[in-house]
Amino acid sequence: MKIKQLSIFLQNKKGRMRNALDVLANAGFNIRALSIADTSDFGILRLIVPDPDKAKELLEENNFVVKMGDVVAVEMSDQPGGLSTILGMLDDSDINLDYLYAFVDEKEERAIVLLHPEDIDAGIDALKKCGATIIPSKDVYNW
Repeated sequence: MKIKQLSIFLQNKKGRMRNALDVLANAGFNIRALSIADTSDFGILRLIVPDPDKAKELLEENNFVVKMGDVVAVEMSDQPGGLSTILGMLDDSDINLDYLYAFVDEKEERAIVLLHPEDIDAGIDALKKCGATIIPSKDVYNW
């Protein structure tokens, strides 16, 4: 149920994000999903890639600071209120959400949200109890 996510810490310098993405591209990694958050000093590039362990090792070999963490992928309705429904499931179960990012899976004609609850196991349990469709990691890595 959990999906491994890479968090790459980047200096706020021109070209730094591109350098990280080039390292992955040159090794044949296809990015399945990404999000960027930044402050005045640094950014955090969050990525979902097939074989995240190998990608982490490769990035570290190229002097990037990388942390591995877990997220959960949830299918949601691709219409107004779809995300609110999923967030309501967590709110009703008193689950705090650290961050999320979403995208549309055009092949399957569905919307996907990647969630990082404060307590990921409790978040997964709450979503399951509410009938949410959790997407397995193998499906996410093979989009």
